[in-house]
Amino acid sequence: MVTRATACPCGSGRPYEDCCAPVHRGAATAATAEALMRSRFSAFVLGDADYLRHSWHSRTRPERLALDPGTRWTRLEVLETGQGGLFDSTGTVRFRAHYREDGRAGVLAELSRFAREDGRWVYLDALPE
Repeated sequence: MVTRATACPCGSGRPYEDCCAPVHRGAATAATAEALMRSRFSAFVLGDADYLRHSWHSRTRPERLALDPGTRWTRLEVLETGQGGLFDSTGTVRFRAHYREDGRAGVLAELSRFAREDGRWVYLDALPE
């Protein structure tokens, strides 16, 4: 359970309430593509499928999103970012997301593309590696 004092699952080192929680609640928007990536990872940790769909680009957003309750996301490593800053309209984030499933550790590695839509950062898609 994530509480006010709990470290944010995104790995920023800040308390969840001061990091991803305002973005999840719609009280704030992610300022950068990396901040959106971190908020999406936290949403996977918390099982917040509604936020994940909301933070997806309208062209690539799935109609439905069912999260696997057997997957426990454990840690995010942001490896590099390309653009995605305060004044950019597109950006990329290369990351590794660690998880446990059926008692086994796994890693999802991805180079994600982000874009601004209606003035806010959204996840567009993953580039092939």
